[in-house]
Amino acid sequence: MTDLQGDPIASAAARAPSWRGWVGESVRSLVFLRPRWDLVRVAPLSLLVLVAFGLGLRLVVEHAWTEGPALFNWRAVAGGWVTVVLGLWVSWLAVRLAPPGSEPGRPGVAELFGVLAGQSLFLQILTSLAWLCLRPYFGALSPELASRSVWTLWGLSVVWTMLAGVWLLGAQARHRVGWLAALAVLGVSQALRIWAPDPNFWYPDREAAIREAAVEEHEPEFITLTQEVMEAQSGVLIDALEALQPQRRGLVDLYAITFAPYADEDVFSREATLVSDVMRQRFDAQGRVLQLQNHPKTAERFPWATPLNLRRAIERAAQRMDRDEDILFIHLTSHGAQDGQLSARFWPLEVDELTPQQLRAWLDDAGIRFRVISVSACYSGSWVAPLSAPGTLVMTAADAEHTSYGCGRKSQLTFFGRAMYDEQLRETHSFEHAHAVARAVIDRREKESGKTDGYSNPQIYVGAEIRTQLSRLEARLAQMPAAAPARRGASAPAQ
Repeated sequence: MTDLQGDPIASAAARAPSWRGWVGESVRSLVFLRPRWDLVRVAPLSLLVLVAFGLGLRLVVEHAWTEGPALFNWRAVAGGWVTVVLGLWVSWLAVRLAPPGSEPGRPGVAELFGVLAGQSLFLQILTSLAWLCLRPYFGALSPELASRSVWTLWGLSVVWTMLAGVWLLGAQARHRVGWLAALAVLGVSQALRIWAPDPNFWYPDREAAIREAAVEEHEPEFITLTQEVMEAQSGVLIDALEALQPQRRGLVDLYAITFAPYADEDVFSREATLVSDVMRQRFDAQGRVLQLQNHPKTAERFPWATPLNLRRAIERAAQRMDRDEDILFIHLTSHGAQDGQLSARFWPLEVDELTPQQLRAWLDDAGIRFRVISVSACYSGSWVAPLSAPGTLVMTAADAEHTSYGCGRKSQLTFFGRAMYDEQLRETHSFEHAHAVARAVIDRREKESGKTDGYSNPQIYVGAEIRTQLSRLEARLAQMPAAAPARRGASAPAQ
């Protein structure tokens, strides 16, 4: 046998970093085989390349997960380093606790950490490939089963990573303290992945998607802000507020405000008009409905949908209604963002976006006790928690993680507006019942339309106090003579 110890060149070659050996031994350790440490040589540059490859893979997979145009989140680069530091520390501890001279070619901290990182990267590759291969088939599954499948795949990866890492570190330390430390550190690392996940690198670029839709369909019509338009709008707002009728003693009245702040798509103006008509026809709200809309063709008929006008409408309704008896219904319809903001656009007029925190504050300040809030927008489930209260019912077109459907320029109504207001509330006076039936209808229609990002999953919250008051309203409406049924979809955009 040739003695390499006397040959500096051969000795250096034998100890040079070997990607083949490193990867091979990482895979061996994933199936609980002891790594052959004499084949593992790790250099600082190798570790850097490994980390960079893992980041690159995550960038690609997360971009594939994001529907439509995506925005890059630079802050996500700062995530994940806590687990790296913990991994380095427990690798150092395992090397320190290993019996001296326990095996030839025993690893140093770099080699042990390198194999630990190789385990994680290889499992990340396997999980990503499995997800990319199975993703086209998720659309054929029910939303619940598709979500359960994704979580199962991810959970298996977490459990496997944990078991393989604990085995590797504990077996190397050969000490009870080493086993316990490995279990604790890797347990904390996986818990962080579950309960405090790193921020995503990519988020949907809602504005870019809207711009693409504008190119594919047609450019929106813009309002011309002349002096006549501005003066007329001031009068329209005053007249609308003054026309609101006072409450009727001894009756539970419903007051309604519809708010459509996005002027570039007719569907929002159309939906706000339809919902207003349903409130008048089905909920005895004639003379108690305020329509706030941004649309070039309604500027001289309805007050503009701005946050300030919405606050004024809430304050006026509070003055007219019996705040200990009557119910204020508010329907918001627009594009929604994951940060909880309701989009507003009425170029060249600058309109601020609305948040659930603003709406909650205005309702509280006005002293309105009983509220029904309807939010027809993507990611609108984020509005539920900020608005929840004993005297409040909140219903949304989607949960906080999914888009809703039907908000394009070619849509007559959103899927939520159609199912909830143009269909179900023409048959019942119960918001809860209508929402429950509408959920199943929306699920079926989204599947038929090929929605790719999962079921929108409309949400509802009902406080104990508002449920009692709505029951009183339903009982009163049930005793009224049946009105002639309105033709479905008859409420065209007020243009």
